[in-house]
Amino acid sequence: MLVLVFKNFLRSKGTKIGLLFLLLICFISLLIGHQFQQKQQNNITEAAVYQKEHIARNAAFHKDEIGLLLYNIKFSLVNKTLPINSLAIGQRDVNPSIQSVTIRGLEAQKYDSELNNPNNLLSGNIDFSFVLIYLFPLLIVAFSYNIISEEKESGTWKIVATQSKNTFLYILQLFYVRILSVLALFTIVSLIAVLFLNIPLDTSLLTFFGLGVLYILFWFSVCFFIVSLQKHSNFNAVILLTIWLFLIIILPATINTYIVNKYKVPEALELTLTQRNAYHEKWDLDKQKTLNKFYAHYPQFKHYALPEKEFSWLWYYAMQQMGDDESAIQSRELESKLKQRNQASQTIAMFIPTLHTQIQLNETAKSDLGNQLLFLKATAKFHEKMRLYFYPKIFDEVPVDKENWKKFKVETFTDSTKIDFFKVILPLLIFNILLFAFGWRNFRFFS
Repeated sequence: MLVLVFKNFLRSKGTKIGLLFLLLICFISLLIGHQFQQKQQNNITEAAVYQKEHIARNAAFHKDEIGLLLYNIKFSLVNKTLPINSLAIGQRDVNPSIQSVTIRGLEAQKYDSELNNPNNLLSGNIDFSFVLIYLFPLLIVAFSYNIISEEKESGTWKIVATQSKNTFLYILQLFYVRILSVLALFTIVSLIAVLFLNIPLDTSLLTFFGLGVLYILFWFSVCFFIVSLQKHSNFNAVILLTIWLFLIIILPATINTYIVNKYKVPEALELTLTQRNAYHEKWDLDKQKTLNKFYAHYPQFKHYALPEKEFSWLWYYAMQQMGDDESAIQSRELESKLKQRNQASQTIAMFIPTLHTQIQLNETAKSDLGNQLLFLKATAKFHEKMRLYFYPKIFDEVPVDKENWKKFKVETFTDSTKIDFFKVILPLLIFNILLFAFGWRNFRFFS
C-alpha cells in the first residue's frame, strides 16, 4: 500500500512541478549565498592589503610626528564570517563585518557602514534561510491541504475506507510520502550547500539542518491538524494560507513594531554628533581642565605634563578621549536597549515557531543582532588596546622610524557563543507534538 501511495503521489504533475520549482529556487539561494561569501572574503583580503599599504604610505609621508601619523592611520578588525553564514545572511548585509578605526574618538567611527542601495536592503537577500522559512511551507500546504477532502469530494473515500483496515494508518502514509519527499529535497540541497559553499560538518551545520527538519515537520503538523477537521478542500486551502500569512508576515511585523516602540533607542547619528560636539567644545576650554579629566580616566599617564606650547598631541588626544567619555552614557543606553530588543525578540519567538526558526538560524550562522553587539564590544576593546599602546609613544614623541609598522595586521574577532540545543529545538518540538496530538484526537473523534 505504501509503495502505491508513493508512486501515485510522484506521478502527479503538480508534485513534480512543485519540487522542481522549489529546487530551482534553492539553487538560486545558494548562488546568492556564494556571492555573499565571495564578497566577504574579497573585503577581508582588500582590507588586509589596504591596511598594509595605507600604513606604509602614511609612515613614509609623516616622518616627523607620530601624533600626526596616528591621526590618519586606521587599524582594522574583522568579524569572522563562518561558511554557514552563506545560508543565513541575517544582519550581515546591513551591519559591517569589518571595522576600520583610528585611535581618535571611537563613537564617531563605531557605526560607520558600507554604502548600499536602500531598496536592496529593504527587499533583503533570497538566501537559503528565506527559502526554507517562506517558500517550503507553501509547497507543504500545496501537497497536503486536500489529502482527504479531495477523495471525499470525488466520492472515492468510501472505497478507500472499505479496502483499508485502518484509515488512520492510510492517512499517516499519505503524510509520510509527502514528508519524505520534502525532507529528501531539503537534505539534497543541504548536501549541495556543504560541497558548493565549503561548509564544514560541525555543530553549527547539524543545528541548522536539525532546525530545518523540525520546521518542515511543524508545517506538516499544521496541515495534519487542519486536515483532521475534515472540511472541504477550499476551506483547508484558505485556512492554511491564512495561517501562513499570519505566522510569516503579519505576526512578526506586529511584534517588531511592538519591540521597536517599547525599547526606543537613541540614534547612532545622534550619538556620533554628541561625541563630536563634546570634542569640539574642548578647543575653547582651559587645556589643563581637559587634561585633568584625561588623567582621571588614565591615571597611568599623570606624569605627562602639559607642554608649554600652543598645540600638543597630549592635549589633542585628551580632547578626543573626553568626547568618548561624555557620550558614554548614551552609548551604554544604546547598547542596553539593543540587548533588550534582542532578548525580547528571542523570548517572544519561543511561542511563534516561524519567528523562532528565523532567529535561531541567524544565531547559528552568527549573523544575528547578538553577534553584532559582541562585535561592537570587541571593536571597543580593540580600539582601547591600540590607544594604550600608542599613547605613551605619542606623548614621548617617539620617532616614527623607531616603530615596526609592518607588524600591525588585520585582526579577527571570533564569536565563541555556544549553541544552546535545548533552546533551539524545544519550542518546535513541543508545537509538533501538540499539533499531532490534537490532529490524532480529531481523527478519532470524526471516525
